[in-house]
Amino acid sequence: MLYGLLDKPLGRGLRYDPDTEIPDLNGKIIVVTGGNAGLGKETILRLSKHNPKRIYLLVRNQNKSEAAIKDIQSIVPNAPISFIQCDLTDLKSVESAVRDFTSKEQRLDMLYLNAGIMATPAGLTKDGYEIQFGTNHVGHALLTKLLLPTLSRTAEEPGSDVRVICLSSIGHAAALFTGICFDKLKTEMSWTPTMVRYAQSKLANILFARELARRYPKILCVSVHPGAVNTELYRSMLSGWMSSFNFSKQLLETIESGAKNQLWAGTANREDITNGEYYTPVAMSGGGSWKSQDMALASKLWEWTEKELEGYAAPTALP
Repeated sequence: MLYGLLDKPLGRGLRYDPDTEIPDLNGKIIVVTGGNAGLGKETILRLSKHNPKRIYLLVRNQNKSEAAIKDIQSIVPNAPISFIQCDLTDLKSVESAVRDFTSKEQRLDMLYLNAGIMATPAGLTKDGYEIQFGTNHVGHALLTKLLLPTLSRTAEEPGSDVRVICLSSIGHAAALFTGICFDKLKTEMSWTPTMVRYAQSKLANILFARELARRYPKILCVSVHPGAVNTELYRSMLSGWMSSFNFSKQLLETIESGAKNQLWAGTANREDITNGEYYTPVAMSGGGSWKSQDMALASKLWEWTEKELEGYAAPTALP
């Protein structure tokens, strides 16, 4: 089933040119996880061209982050980008990153939950979660939880337009029958194929976005599939298990094309976007599996996640 979905580029929706269609971002504060390469780096580059107040790049490796910032600023001189160290596999690091951010800013207009890992060997995060689920969902869920007071406060301001964009994948369909194995999330799940483990994390991204939108309707929250994009994640996968399929690298979308869906979700007219929806490229709704539309499962995931993260609290707001 998943092979059929991935055997051709996905998405022939809205024609979208970020250079001409992203509006002026004057005054906007933006956070992007995983922005030192691939889709995150391209997203920061494109947003930087439209006058944001500041973009914060949250990644684990400072040297790679500084190299990415230098690359972007070679194209957009004086692009207002700052690095904050954040390791999504370590919840204490996430907590520290939020503390760092809130010591600098009192508002947040756009949060891109962009970072992720794919088709990795079995393993655990530093906090004991299955490595893909812990990185792709749990780390991002804590980041969002701790930033929610800032997001909500910004959303109350006149004329505000606060958004959370979750990077998911059509690969979530591989969890159609397994769903989310709540009782196994604190194991390596080594008996489960790596792409199924990846799929449940990407299913969680969609469900998390739906439930966040339901609980916090003043915040526009959507999940997006970028397409099958020629990033490091896909190249790594293709050199491994996908090499047994007749899947050509020539079928992959470029990074420039792959970033369009999340750029559209972050900057298009708010009335053109349905809160909580999952979009395939570009701006195409209704493409998720039936499991990704299960609001009872979304609520169960939210409650499970809240229980796991109950020991963490947002830092005190600046005066």
